[in-house]
Amino acid sequence: MPETPLAKPRTKTKQVNAPKFDVRAMLYQLTGIDLTLIHGIGSSVALSLIAECGTDLSRWPTEKHFTSWLCLSPGCKISGGKVLSSHTRKSNSRVASQLRLVASTVGRTETALGAFYRRLAARIGIQAQISTSSAIASVSSSNCSVAPPTSASRCSRSRRVFLRKDQGIGLHLLTNREKTQLVDALRQTYSTAELLSSVALARSSYFYHRSRLKAAEKYAEVRRTITDIFERNHCCYGYRRIQASLVRQCVCISEKVVRRLMKQESLVAAVPRRRRYGSYMGEIGPAPENLIQRDFSATAPNQKWLTDISEFQLPEGKVYLSPMIDCFDGMVVSWSISTRPDAELVNTMLDAAIASVQGGQARPVVHSDRGAHYRWPGWLTRIADAKLVRSMSRKGYSPDNAACEGFFGRLKTEWFYARDWRATTIEQFTQALDAYIRWYNEQRIKMSLGARSPVEYRRAFGIAA
Repeated sequence: MPETPLAKPRTKTKQVNAPKFDVRAMLYQLTGIDLTLIHGIGSSVALSLIAECGTDLSRWPTEKHFTSWLCLSPGCKISGGKVLSSHTRKSNSRVASQLRLVASTVGRTETALGAFYRRLAARIGIQAQISTSSAIASVSSSNCSVAPPTSASRCSRSRRVFLRKDQGIGLHLLTNREKTQLVDALRQTYSTAELLSSVALARSSYFYHRSRLKAAEKYAEVRRTITDIFERNHCCYGYRRIQASLVRQCVCISEKVVRRLMKQESLVAAVPRRRRYGSYMGEIGPAPENLIQRDFSATAPNQKWLTDISEFQLPEGKVYLSPMIDCFDGMVVSWSISTRPDAELVNTMLDAAIASVQGGQARPVVHSDRGAHYRWPGWLTRIADAKLVRSMSRKGYSPDNAACEGFFGRLKTEWFYARDWRATTIEQFTQALDAYIRWYNEQRIKMSLGARSPVEYRRAFGIAA
């Protein structure tokens, strides 16, 4: 019979088809150990464990031999506890299956073992269930095999203080950083040497992780600067452009540090959405030759212009954008916004683009798809009067106008998809879209331009924007 009375249970649950007698009290009288103190193990699991394995676990030399017998040994891809290979057979025992179920349940609790399960699950997936159930079995075998000492030293009391922080969690489940935090929390009560001995932590490892914890706020000011840059630029900057912006503010840190800090601050740039590819079908008249041939590079401004139309669906209706993109630096030379994709939309944009090169010798090549907007008399007359050169993509080949399509992709990924437009009117949306394009030209930096905006890039070469 055990000397100490049975403690009150942590939880009171009523199970279906439960025995009429108190299973927990009966097992405690039989073994002198209360296995239900281990997180996730209830009376039924404890009963199955004792019934299948017995009360004497001395036939297994170590805890690892016991978990190997249950076929719960982690595979070679899991760090720590490599007892058997990854070809360990799946156990058919009831205890092993119940322990795997317990591991999944514990993974949803705010305990050290739950954190261990979630940490493994994020890295290795379903194999975390086997590894966690192995840890639970190890704790169970330790509690069944080793009787509680009658008198404990000061060092043993230190160990029990640690274990009381999470009943049933073995110290082998804690990382060195977590052990360091526990030692720091108890240094006022126990000496450092005793605590380090209790948690099996080397002195050098303790001071290393302690210094790392103190240096955790090394980038506190940089974090605030990164967050400010990210929010001021429509939350669309990735780590490369964030790092380039920091360099412009004389803050020189590597891209890897910026990426790590952004990940810790949950600053995630918008990514393109996958959409079904839709090709243009049909011909309404003769089309000019494709002069661009997917060569979207230019040695000077106003050599190659690209245009197209993009649609924005809002709760209040649809809005259409028609821009003219310069291949030299990606600047939006002119643009028009309307609620109807008619001839006036593209003609207004073309008039503004022609006005920007009047008085000069530039005669750009205007490249578009084979839409009807670019074959109407109004468009053809304006092109001929300004002595511009027409170019069109092949039938149903949007990659022939990829640079313009890329502008639409960046616009919608960085600005349109990331916002809620349900309470926005058409007028407000038009103003916001116009403001974004102006910001795109004047402030949005591009790594291909040396971390400068199109306007800054032109000014650097002495070209009027």
